[in-house]
Amino acid sequence: MKRSPSLVAGTAIVTCLGGLAMLSVFWTPYDPLAVDSAARFAAPTLQHLLGTDQLGRDVLSNVIEGARTSLLAAFAATVIAITIGAALGTASAVAPRWLDGLLSAVVTAVVALPALLLALVLAAARGPSTSTAVVAIGIAAGASVAAVTRFEAAAIVRAPYVLASRFSGASTALVVRRHVLRNLVPTLAVQSSGAASIAIVAESTLSYLGLGTPPPTPSWGRMLAATQQYLLVHPLLTLWPAVFVCLAVLGFNLLGDGLRERLDPTLAHYR
Repeated sequence: MKRSPSLVAGTAIVTCLGGLAMLSVFWTPYDPLAVDSAARFAAPTLQHLLGTDQLGRDVLSNVIEGARTSLLAAFAATVIAITIGAALGTASAVAPRWLDGLLSAVVTAVVALPALLLALVLAAARGPSTSTAVVAIGIAAGASVAAVTRFEAAAIVRAPYVLASRFSGASTALVVRRHVLRNLVPTLAVQSSGAASIAIVAESTLSYLGLGTPPPTPSWGRMLAATQQYLLVHPLLTLWPAVFVCLAVLGFNLLGDGLRERLDPTLAHYR
């Protein structure tokens, strides 16, 4: 890790944000939903480190609570994306040509469908909720992961050691389990960090549009939506959730770049 500043910085940022999300389970400076009309629009002080919002709620407590909501949603969406992407990509690589063409067409169609549009369709059918946003983001990101995974898995399947395994009598399931999935771990690790950063932005956007986390649960996207009308009068209210969204995206992107630097054999001559 010392040779990769990106990996060090990304790990540090993601760890800090993850610790902040875990902290919200046990402690926040104030009740995030406690309204104090006498303390509306308070400036940052030792009592309220990030100030208060238009209802007198402590901004720091809402940011900490929002970290748990946004990061958990991003984690769940990433798990869905990696599961779908790995399954479809691997199946497409080892399937007959006609099935490979069918799966590739499905993946291409989903990749062309924006996550927000998919979320709108699901929200119309089920109503806005965190689970709807997670499923929509996971499916949309999973198609992108499947496209990359198919290319990598196809290269592994054509490798000489896999051909030798097949000639020795290994079944397709054994080849996938012993050779393909094991060699896809570095690629999926990098893909997961990229999917997490996309999920953070998508969840915040959906919550901002009212299609994600429903009120009164705090989330960074909802904080942005609730404070945008006060941007010119009290810009700090909008600044804090925006800063944490940017930090989360930056952290996961740096982590993905660092993992790629350390795990991608094609970059070995740069180390």
